[in-house]
Amino acid sequence: MYKYFLPDEYVKDIFHIQPEVLKDKGIKGVITDLDNTLVAWDRPDATPEIIEWITSMQDAGIQVTIVSNNNEMRVKAFCEPLGIPFINDARKPMRKSFQKALISMNVKKEEVVVIGDQLLTDILGGNRKGLHTILVVPVATSDAAITKFNRKIERRIMAGLKRRGLIKWEE
Repeated sequence: MYKYFLPDEYVKDIFHIQPEVLKDKGIKGVITDLDNTLVAWDRPDATPEIIEWITSMQDAGIQVTIVSNNNEMRVKAFCEPLGIPFINDARKPMRKSFQKALISMNVKKEEVVVIGDQLLTDILGGNRKGLHTILVVPVATSDAAITKFNRKIERRIMAGLKRRGLIKWEE
């Protein structure tokens, strides 16, 4: 059971994920979470650094799709100015939205990485779909109410992974 919560990679933030490295691995698409992965959950728009990161992915021929459990108004307001495709109300960790993203990008699951800050939504959903998952440290220390609950559960899962010797990174 724990294997579904174990990311394939763990990095401090998305800026540690470089397009050249992804291209060398045959990656053609990125499915990324929005809130606390790219920007703080209460920040309405992209930072210049995020815009630069997304542009660098696109310039390398890597498609970026945002898959978020948040509502359409929130996700659309963030994505439309950047011209980024998105799926809102994704119901992660359900597989359907991940499949929808694969189809819209016209890529195979071996050609995609999933990036997110939550084990219970992003990592679990990506792993259940058989995608390469990358966990990032949340960009904000505060969370929305439901995420606060998830974080409590995640701490227990992380402790279990650590006890079993499955995680190698520092907290």
